[in-house]
Amino acid sequence: MEISGIISAIVIGIVIGVLGRLVLPGRQRIGVLWTIAIGIVAAFIGTGIASGLGVADTEGVDWVEWLIQIALAALGVAALSKVKLRH
Repeated sequence: MEISGIISAIVIGIVIGVLGRLVLPGRQRIGVLWTIAIGIVAAFIGTGIASGLGVADTEGVDWVEWLIQIALAALGVAALSKVKLRH
């Protein structure tokens, strides 16, 4: 992966993290940096899953890939928020 690909993955990860957080109802007790980190991880994992399913490289916007990434980010934000509540 080239540096431009890594930078775009980070930017997309930020957007994915924010969208994943907005999908969840209520207040999440994690900070912005955790949201961004979860979004970046969800973007990388979601791209891998979408590639495995064969839906990563389609013409136009890859809606299925985005939905996978947002769902993973929402799961990550929810999981970390629950862990934070216990502490």
